[in-house]
Amino acid sequence: MIEEQRPQLTERLNAAELLRWYWLKDELSDFARSLGVRSTGGKELLTRRIAAKLDGTPFVEPIRQSRGGGAQLTGPLTATTVIPVGQRCSQVVRAWFVDQVGPSFWFDAEMRAFFAGADGMLTLQDALDHYFATRGQGTKRIDEQFEYNRFTRAWHEANPSGERAELLHAWQEYRSRPVDRRGKV
Repeated sequence: MIEEQRPQLTERLNAAELLRWYWLKDELSDFARSLGVRSTGGKELLTRRIAAKLDGTPFVEPIRQSRGGGAQLTGPLTATTVIPVGQRCSQVVRAWFVDQVGPSFWFDAEMRAFFAGADGMLTLQDALDHYFATRGQGTKRIDEQFEYNRFTRAWHEANPSGERAELLHAWQEYRSRPVDRRGKV
C-alpha cells in the first residue's frame, strides 16, 4: 500500500481534500490570509471559510449572539449576588468560588455553560448548587474541536503505563494520516 502524503495548502486544493487532513490552526490562519479569507475565529469556522473559498461557494459568517450588557460582577460577592446576563467567568467570580469550594475549583464546561445561560435571575448560590450537582459524574465527553485531548484520553486508556514520548509519537502518526484512514480515537 502506498502511503498518502498530506498535500500542500495551495489554491489548487479542493475542499474535500482539505477536510481529509489534520491542519494546525496557525497553518489554516496563514493559508486563509494568502487566499484573502478572514483568518480569525476557531479552527472549525476557519476551515469552513477556506473550504468554501477553495470550492468557489459562498460562505455566510455566523451571526454572533450578543451576550447582553457589559456590566460585570466586581465584588464583594455573596451567595445572594445576582449573576447579570453576559457575566464572564472572571477572576473575581473564580475567587469567590475558590473561597466556597477550595483551590480545586475551575470553570469547566458545565460552569461555563451555566454562566453563558444566566438570565439575570440566578444567584451565585444557584451557580454553587450547580457546581456541586455536576461533580462526580464520571468522565465527561470532550468536544470534537479538541481532537488532541480526545486522542490523548483514548491513548492513555489503551496504554495506561505508556510514556509521554510514546503518546507524542502516536499522535504525530495519527494526525499524519487522512481522516478517512485513521483509527478510532
